[in-house]
Amino acid sequence: MNIVNKINYFVRERGMTKREFARRLSSLEPRLKRTGTVPSEQTIYGYLNGKREVKVELIPYIADVLGINEQELFSEEIEYIADYDARFSNEVRDIINLLYYAPRPFRIEIKELLENVKGGAENVFESARKKATGEKGNNTIQKQRQSTVTSGKTI
Repeated sequence: MNIVNKINYFVRERGMTKREFARRLSSLEPRLKRTGTVPSEQTIYGYLNGKREVKVELIPYIADVLGINEQELFSEEIEYIADYDARFSNEVRDIINLLYYAPRPFRIEIKELLENVKGGAENVFESARKKATGEKGNNTIQKQRQSTVTSGKTI
């Protein structure tokens, strides 16, 4: 994933518009090395739209506007995506970071459970939505657990 997609991801995750991001970046008055000028909002839009190459001297300012450290823009730990997707939210990143502290048997159990969820994701998400809204419906997760237990696997 390139840096432009990651910047756009963080802009959306922070609830900013591209216009707001461009204004905040401009307000920090970063100077381009080659020209000594502050990039215009139009130039910043060019960066965000992939029409211009993001200048390395802007990275600290971009990170500041986004409230992240510079390394997050280059991290391959989590592959950010161009369109917002809840799979890569802060909550999921926190869970991933916490897995470091989980004992191996627990991680294996989580992996098996998530693989089962992935297999029936649509039903699971519908069931979770019903549960959250108080609607009546069958409990897909419970059925998956029972199915998995009867097939000899333990969750």
